[in-house]
Amino acid sequence: MDVRRRSINPIHQIPSAPPMLKPKQATKAADVDLADSPKASDALPLPLYLTNGVFFTLFFTVVYYLLVRWREKIRNSTPLHVVTLSEIAAIVTFVASFIYLLGFLGIGLVQPFTTRSSHDDIWGADDDEDVDEIVLKDDTRTVPCAAAPVDCPLPPPKPKVVDPTPISPPSSEEDEEIIRSVVTGTTPSYVLETKLGDCHRAAAIRREALQRKTEKSLAGLPLNGFDYDSILGQCCEMPVGYIQIPVGIAGPLLLDVPKRAAELKFFLENPLNYETLATVFNRSSRFGKLQNIKCAIAGKNLFMRFSCSTGDAMGMNMVSKGVQNVLDFLQNDFADMDVIGISGNYCSDKKPAAVNWIEGRGKSVVCEAVIKEEVVKKVLKTNVASLVELNMLKNLTGSAMAGALGGFNAHASNIVSAVFLATGQDPAQNVESSHCITMMEPVNDGKDLHISVTMPSIEVGTVGGGTQLASQSACLNLLGVKGACKEAPGSNARLLATIVAGSVLAGELSLMSALAAGQLVNSHMKYNRSSKDVSKASS
Repeated sequence: MDVRRRSINPIHQIPSAPPMLKPKQATKAADVDLADSPKASDALPLPLYLTNGVFFTLFFTVVYYLLVRWREKIRNSTPLHVVTLSEIAAIVTFVASFIYLLGFLGIGLVQPFTTRSSHDDIWGADDDEDVDEIVLKDDTRTVPCAAAPVDCPLPPPKPKVVDPTPISPPSSEEDEEIIRSVVTGTTPSYVLETKLGDCHRAAAIRREALQRKTEKSLAGLPLNGFDYDSILGQCCEMPVGYIQIPVGIAGPLLLDVPKRAAELKFFLENPLNYETLATVFNRSSRFGKLQNIKCAIAGKNLFMRFSCSTGDAMGMNMVSKGVQNVLDFLQNDFADMDVIGISGNYCSDKKPAAVNWIEGRGKSVVCEAVIKEEVVKKVLKTNVASLVELNMLKNLTGSAMAGALGGFNAHASNIVSAVFLATGQDPAQNVESSHCITMMEPVNDGKDLHISVTMPSIEVGTVGGGTQLASQSACLNLLGVKGACKEAPGSNARLLATIVAGSVLAGELSLMSALAAGQLVNSHMKYNRSSKDVSKASS
C-alpha cells in the first residue's frame, strides 16, 4: 500500500460395561442380536412378492384416481379442499403405500414407522416377564429417571471390564456376509453406518474386517461401552474402537491476572479514545498524523506499536516525538505504570521480524510485469518454464527449507542497498526493507512470463537525514523525487519506494535468467573479475 507508515513501540511495565444378564435374559438378548435386520416388507405377514405387488398396485391406482378427480374439480371450478369419502380413503391409502415403498427402498427415516425395531420386537417373548427382562437389559441408568415412580427398580450393578473386547466370531450369518464383502472391497467400509443404521454394529463389522485383512489382532483395543452414535459425522471417521485416557486433577491453582496492563490496552485500542490520542500525538509535527495503535501484552508488560503518516520524510524522529507526547498524556490516568523504554523492539526497526512482513512498515509495494516470450528467449537466453520452475524451487521451496523470514527472493537486498546508499537512506534499514517475495507464473497459454515482487516494508524518505548530502541529493534529483512534494505531501517518498521495488524486479529477473541459463559463473568472470593469471603473478 502507498500510505506512509512509521512504527515505534514503548514498553509498559471411561464408559462402563453392559449389565450382567441372567441366563434366561442372555438367551433373549442373543436372539435379538442374531435376528435378521428388520425390513419394510415385515409389516405384513404375506410373502414378499405379494406384499410388494399389493402396495405397488395400491400406490399407482390411488395416484391415478386422485389426479383424475382433481382434474375434474379444476374443470368444474370445485374447491380442491372439498373431498368426498372415497377421496379421503384414497388419500389415506396413498400415504400408507408411499410410506411402505420408502421403507422398502431403504429410506431409514421412515423405516421406524413400517418395521419393528430390535428393541420393540421381542422375538420369542411370550409373557410380561420376558419383556421386562429385555427392557431391563437396555436400561443402563444408574439412578431412576426423573419421571419414574419412587419404587422404580434399578438395573443390576455393572461388573468391571477385565478384557474390554475379546475377539469373537460374527453375531450372525448376515454380519459374516457383510464382513466378507468389506474385506473383498465390494462394500466400502465408510458406508456401513448408513447401510446398517447401527453405528456400534458398523464399528464391530469394520473392526473384524480390518483384523482379517491385515491379519493383526485388535484385542487390546476396546469396542464395547462407547456411544458410536455420538461421533457419527464428527470427531472420527470409520471407527473400530476407542482408547482410554486417564484423567486426574491438580490443584488448587491460584490465579492473578495483570489487569492494569489489560486496562491500558483496551483504552488505547478503543475507537472512542482515538480522537483524543491523535490530537496529542499530532501536535508535534505538521506531517506526522497518527493512524492507529496496536498493543500486545507479555506478562505484566504492555508493548505499543504506533503507526502514522510522515509525509515525504522517513519519519523516525517525527514518530518518536509523537509517541513521547502520548506517553506523557497517559501518565495522568495510568500514573502507577512505568515507561521502561520509548522503543521496545515491537516496531521492529533494523531487524528481520514477522510483524513487519505481516503488518507492513514504511511503504508496502507490489510491482509486476509481463515479459514476452521473445524477450525471454532472445535477451534472457532461457525459457518461461525453466524460470518458473527455478523460482519455485529456489525462491520459495529453498527459502522455506532455510527457514527464511521475508527472504523469498534471489537477491533483493543487493538492489535495495545500492539505491539506499545512492539516495541517502539509512543503510541499516536495508534489513527490513529487503523483505521481498518474488513470484513467477506462465501466462497467455504459457508463452509469456508474469513476474512480481511484493515488498511490505520499504523505509525511505526524500527529506531529512542523508538526503541532504550533495551527492545523494543529486541522485534524488535525477530520479525526480528530490525534497518534499508541496502539492501532495508524501508522494515523492511513495514514488521512491516504487522505484526501489521496480529495480528489485529487474534485478530478480536478471539473476534468475542467468541461473536458469547456467551463465552466472561465466558472467561474473567476464564482467566482475580480473583475467590475470594469479599463479604466475605469485611466482
